Amino acid sequence: MELSMEMTPRVEVEEDSDNNKGSMWDLDQKLDQPMDEEAGRLRNMYREKKFSALLLLRLAFQSLGVVYGDLGTSPLYVFYNTFPHGINDSEDVIGALSLIIYSLTLIPLLKYVFIVCKANDNGQGGTFALYSLLCRHAKVRTIPNQHRTDEELTTYSRSTFNEQSFAATTKRWLERYAFRRNALLILVLVGTCMLIGDGILTPAISVLSASGGIKVNHPKLSSDVVIVVAVVILVGLFSMQHYGTDKVSWLFAPIVLLWFLLIGGIGLFNIWKYDTGVLKAFSPVYIYRYFRRGGRDSWTSLGGIMLSITGTEALFADLSHFPVSAVQIAFTLVVFPCLLLAYSGQAAYLMQNKEHVVDAFYRSIPDKIYWPVFIVATAAAVVASQATISATFSIIKQALALGCFPRVKVVHTSKKFLGQIYIPDINWILMILCICVTAGFKNQSQIGNAYGKFIEENDLWTAVVIVMLVTTLLMILIMLLVWRCHWILVLLFTGLSLVVECTYFSAVLFKINQGGWVPLVIAAAFLVIMYVWHYGTLKRYEFEMHSKVSMAWIVGLGPSLGLVRVPGIGLVYTELARGVPRIFSHFITNLPAIHSVVVFVCVKYLPVYTVPEEERFLVKRIGPKNFHMFRCVARYGYKDLHKKDEDFEKKLFDSLFLFVRLETMMEGCSDSDDYSLYGQQTERSREALLNDNGNTASSFADPTISSIDSIVQIKSPSHANFTSRSSDRTSSQAEVDQTEFLNNCRDAGVVHIMGNTVVRARRDSRFYKKIAVDYIYAFLRKICRENSVIFNVPHESLLNVGQIFYV
Repeated sequence: MELSMEMTPRVEVEEDSDNNKGSMWDLDQKLDQPMDEEAGRLRNMYREKKFSALLLLRLAFQSLGVVYGDLGTSPLYVFYNTFPHGINDSEDVIGALSLIIYSLTLIPLLKYVFIVCKANDNGQGGTFALYSLLCRHAKVRTIPNQHRTDEELTTYSRSTFNEQSFAATTKRWLERYAFRRNALLILVLVGTCMLIGDGILTPAISVLSASGGIKVNHPKLSSDVVIVVAVVILVGLFSMQHYGTDKVSWLFAPIVLLWFLLIGGIGLFNIWKYDTGVLKAFSPVYIYRYFRRGGRDSWTSLGGIMLSITGTEALFADLSHFPVSAVQIAFTLVVFPCLLLAYSGQAAYLMQNKEHVVDAFYRSIPDKIYWPVFIVATAAAVVASQATISATFSIIKQALALGCFPRVKVVHTSKKFLGQIYIPDINWILMILCICVTAGFKNQSQIGNAYGKFIEENDLWTAVVIVMLVTTLLMILIMLLVWRCHWILVLLFTGLSLVVECTYFSAVLFKINQGGWVPLVIAAAFLVIMYVWHYGTLKRYEFEMHSKVSMAWIVGLGPSLGLVRVPGIGLVYTELARGVPRIFSHFITNLPAIHSVVVFVCVKYLPVYTVPEEERFLVKRIGPKNFHMFRCVARYGYKDLHKKDEDFEKKLFDSLFLFVRLETMMEGCSDSDDYSLYGQQTERSREALLNDNGNTASSFADPTISSIDSIVQIKSPSHANFTSRSSDRTSSQAEVDQTEFLNNCRDAGVVHIMGNTVVRARRDSRFYKKIAVDYIYAFLRKICRENSVIFNVPHESLLNVGQIFYV
């Protein structure tokens, strides 16, 4: 059954000043109070999962196949792209190697692995994880659905400030004006969109490099054949993503580990064979000599040097798939030393063979192992794209939960590690875009160069350096607001990071017109999608907030609400965690009946990585008891997932029944009307309560149960023990009556009432606003998943209430 109603409401903003708070406002406060006490009584039951040493080593091994493939294949093409016109002086090789060594040390090792990775949100990485940390420490979230009860969550960790501290000053500066909060959000979106653009370019470039290897022995082979082979590999690569990170990493990790061991061993051999003098590149003096001797050519060659750290930008976003310690172990023990040996070995070879710079990697391979290394190199080039694909899944899931991306299906591929996810829609979109990019490079002569390695370095430069700059800017705020570091440490981190990244960025500016615009166009398209969706979501929330119905008006209708109360339970879904949504008043003024029990259900995502199951639901009665109206707030983190099953509705009703039972028990155990109850508890206390046959006093007197969870507020344990038996019998009978009433209503049927708010631009709006709201946002709303699908609502139990809102 579906009901569609339309209206054009006039939204009036409610003032919070004391002058407007009259008797009706006071009545609303008494009838519909926030859930401060309910949230405060939830015990901190969550504990961070600890990993054994053996499991940690296994995860470190698996992370090689997912996180470090892109970074590990850079030795294939760095020196060629650094010296595309040949090497004039052997000292230039030492200078370039010195730049590579210090770039790897400062950016991937020090900045990302040992500093940025520490800023993870309980194991979640990426720009949105940093943003969620900032949202918890300052009021910078643009959708104002946070409440002080959310701060009682176990996972809602944050620091307090001294009002005179620099951190408090920075916090006030961020919160003072809305445009600063919007600027912060746009900065986060830019970094996210650039990483998505990187996730499109990297697979295309990596797979083309692998398929281009065919032309090593067949230089006359048509480029069309290379393109077809690349497309086939891309289809196969994206088709296996649904198996999940765990299985994919087991397939890819041996290839990448073998690759690192080979390039490290070959590099060590070449250093010993050709020139051990390249080790003097560890002195930063040669960087200065390199720039002084080469001038502008040395400056523009930084693009090739920067390719040695591509893949680092995805490292942080991939943290959701593996624990931080596993990623750190893999990098410090395997990746970093093998890369240093590989680059040093190539430099040693080039010192005596400057004319072989075009195919330095393959030329430096000993003849006896050339073909095995070539096969492994081709396989590693294909695997290299997995890092950005997995990172794209993670950041889109985070953006989705924070209201910055249209609703798409998210699949958890591992029962042990919830951060390992797969997004089918995004997977196929990425595949199509990668194929389009691959076909767009059809006429590029670089596809079949002498060593079969294709690279359009200008495309990668832009995306990589902007993501790194965004991460640096967000880390400055993290160090000030979250870590509360001394300003000298913040200045040191900022200085070192910006010196390196701004130097690379200046080189990027010279190459924008030579292909660097490609990721900008891709990122701009995703930025428009994400910002328009966020804008529409924000306006819908503001509409619900400003047009909510007074609880006093509901009470004035009487227990029957002026309607016929028919058996059944009506679940009214709303964005509001407090107040009666307008769709409910619209519903009861247009229909002659309403269900015997009404539950306002608010599902909201918080800027935390997860909400433990025992802290998920908050339940409270609103209005007088004979109105049979409740509110249930279901809280989720950006790592949590609505599973398409009946689990959500079951847990909701479990929480509701438990609330009613506890409420009745408190009426019998306490002589005070000031009590607070809440929904879902720990499994042990739940079973103890539900299995108790009326002996409520003994349940609360049990020290084992009370130590697990303080379920209700009582004056003392002895107060319950001395409650009269007549009160016990009265409360037990009331409890049975209430439970029986809810069971009968549930058996009569459950109807899910959802609002279908259509957002449209006003006639006098500017043309770009009309395009954004009437076309882009409307199109996104049409193609994204409906709430009824997310909650697995049966079509026959769904009732849509339509309304139009003009912005």
